Amino acid sequence: MTTSESEQDLAGAVAAGCPFGGPTTEAAPTAYAEYAQMDALLALQHPRTASPTEPGFIIMSQVMELLFKLLHTEFTEARDRLSDDQLGAALWTLRRATRVQQVALSSWDFFSAMTPGEFAEFRHVLGTASGFQSASYRRLEFLLGNKNPQMVLPHREATSHAAVARQLGEPSLYDAVLALLRRRGLPVADAILARRPEAPYEPHDSVELAWREVYADGGGHHELFLLGEALTDVAESFARWRYTHLVVVQRVLGGKPGTGGTSGVPWLDRISGHRFFPELWSVRSEL
Repeated sequence: MTTSESEQDLAGAVAAGCPFGGPTTEAAPTAYAEYAQMDALLALQHPRTASPTEPGFIIMSQVMELLFKLLHTEFTEARDRLSDDQLGAALWTLRRATRVQQVALSSWDFFSAMTPGEFAEFRHVLGTASGFQSASYRRLEFLLGNKNPQMVLPHREATSHAAVARQLGEPSLYDAVLALLRRRGLPVADAILARRPEAPYEPHDSVELAWREVYADGGGHHELFLLGEALTDVAESFARWRYTHLVVVQRVLGGKPGTGGTSGVPWLDRISGHRFFPELWSVRSEL
């Protein structure tokens, strides 16, 4: 074999994926890609237009969904630790969860950088798709205590219906908090603890009184005081997330109707006023 022939054979082997000229095999994923299923994750983006901003819209929407899933995992862990009287472990989990909330809030930065014209380039391919239909976000709202049976209806034809309905019927994080306050000797009324898990939560004077006692005697209820502040951090972060969502939609859509049949800005404006753990907000007027 001449030198030229050897070089040609080597070049052919390299082109076939075998740099040393040996038998070729199908490339295997790295341990990192296999562990985190990166190949599958990176294959989930399928833009439907040539718009240069549509890939980013899809990716950031998927990022938001992954963050919702992570927050659901963290808040479920916190709820379960509270139910087991492991308040220290719950506080540590809530500390971690608020970091995730910060990432979710900053995720809106990409969407706010999109002009109305850029969004219009691909908005028509969304059809009836809307973030309102996010099962992960709805489960998160239910988990934190914002229960509304009507919000299960948008998922009735989806594969996520069973998971959303099941979440509605589970105790919320705030249910676990209120039961813990009662076990610690604070005056949470029987009616609050006996309410059905799927029922919408209504603020109650006894719960505000319980939090007032916690805050008035921070030394005697130090861990509960820390819990109250951690929960307020969670609620504030969600309020910021909702408000930022509202402002981004105002910037990109103006007063146009939202996708998926929502009214857009007016609907977001209404829900942005909601606060999780309401007595932790009202009690501040009494301190």
